[in-house]
Amino acid sequence: MIGSLRGDVLERSLDGTVLLEVHGVGYVVQVAERVLAELEPGTSAFLHVHHHVREDAETLYGFLDGAERAAFRSLIGAHGVGPAMAMAILATHPPTRLAAIVAENDVAALTLVPGVGKKTADRLMIELRNRLDIPTIDDASTSGASAVGDVREALAALGYGADEIRDALRDVGASGDAIDAETMLRDALSSLGARRA
Repeated sequence: MIGSLRGDVLERSLDGTVLLEVHGVGYVVQVAERVLAELEPGTSAFLHVHHHVREDAETLYGFLDGAERAAFRSLIGAHGVGPAMAMAILATHPPTRLAAIVAENDVAALTLVPGVGKKTADRLMIELRNRLDIPTIDDASTSGASAVGDVREALAALGYGADEIRDALRDVGASGDAIDAETMLRDALSSLGARRA
């Protein structure tokens, strides 16, 4: 099995593949769009690789870091998630954001991924909770978890977008001070105000 490749980028294609030459052998590697943008032909590159083997094909999936490859492997281990969907999820949400989404049970964020509906997102939330390294945000008490949901709804009602809400809740959760919804909402609004300033 191939675990990594270091070589020269010979070409990149619009279909999301790069041709990486390693000691005279060209490897076609499937990468995410943002990775593709970083792999200029004529430059050298190092990719963490997942070697995916099926009965009818072998495909190499390349990642710039090991955390992204680990997240990809966690995703394809979930029921009903193939490599294409896993790549689409990681193209939309990098590993740290994906872990935060699962920690916050943010189903709406997962449905932003093309091909992921609400039912699939609900199922993925359950499966990924056991597969990803999930940060804890006020999960020491059920009141904290309830407060996070209340604050999320309040911020959405005020017109804030999903990304803004997620970032504000992460800021509030990192402080470890906000437990009740009122305090958490005040701190989240303060964080949002600072971000927009």
